[in-house]
Amino acid sequence: MGFRARHLLGIEHLAPDEITDVLDLAEDYVGLNRSGTKHSDALAGLTQVNMFFEASTRTQASFELAGKRLGADVMSMAMQASSVKKGETLIDTALTLNAMHPDILVVRHPQSGAVDLLAEKVNCAVLNAGDGRHEHPTQALLDALTIRRARGRLHRLSIAICGDIAHSRVARSNIMLLGKMENRVRLIGPPTLMPAGIGEFGVEVFDDMREGLAGVDVVMMLRLQKERMDGGFIPSEREFYHRYGLDAEKLSHAKDDAIVMHPGPMNRGVEIDGTIADDINRSVIQEQVEMGVALRMAAMDLLMRVRRAGPREVAI
Repeated sequence: MGFRARHLLGIEHLAPDEITDVLDLAEDYVGLNRSGTKHSDALAGLTQVNMFFEASTRTQASFELAGKRLGADVMSMAMQASSVKKGETLIDTALTLNAMHPDILVVRHPQSGAVDLLAEKVNCAVLNAGDGRHEHPTQALLDALTIRRARGRLHRLSIAICGDIAHSRVARSNIMLLGKMENRVRLIGPPTLMPAGIGEFGVEVFDDMREGLAGVDVVMMLRLQKERMDGGFIPSEREFYHRYGLDAEKLSHAKDDAIVMHPGPMNRGVEIDGTIADDINRSVIQEQVEMGVALRMAAMDLLMRVRRAGPREVAI
């Protein structure tokens, strides 16, 4: 087993062989989830605590289902009504959790770096379910699994990530993962939605949708994250859709068999035309949701295997 991580905090420190290990095991769990049993005892007797400081539907439900299908005792804390809202610090929360002896902690937090801080303070495996604008590693991994299944490989592909790059932790994690696997990554969006220093990531940047989509294998759309915008990043949603929303005409510039992705939730008629989103021949958006459960099962399984192996492994 090449997987060596004791936490899954981001893609940045994962090696290509570790990424492949997670995807390969996830393939096994895809088969299990499609079987009649849908159950494993890989985490039997272990406790998984989910702490979502930001609202989530897909990610939280996916982690809950993944833990239960692996046989863990799963508890989801209502952070909107937690002691944090009463003034308790994140470190005090970590100390409280330590006293409960969880084995796995799944955290989503609006502040970049908060999950890393928790990982330093708790005595269990920590999985980052999204922190601020920093990373969302399991989303990038499930996207990679979806691409590999649809395209037959995860290397030397041309992949366009389109829309609100500046505010997207999904984009950041995907850029790193796809780059590690020797893919050509293009970013498409208005200059106002491109982060500073993006050229350092080894990607191509386009502000013209048609030019950027020319000949790509994969089109990954992103949500406009209006809750993280504090200024006039776009003239209007209507103008954004006209220039950067994915419709049939813009998609025609990609390869004929290019797949369409979106991490959700989608704003139809803003980032993507509903007909394209529902096209069973091109869209793999629903498969992304399915792959999320299998991938998170694999990630938690591997983290616990590393921890059972002992302290010789390096935490990343």
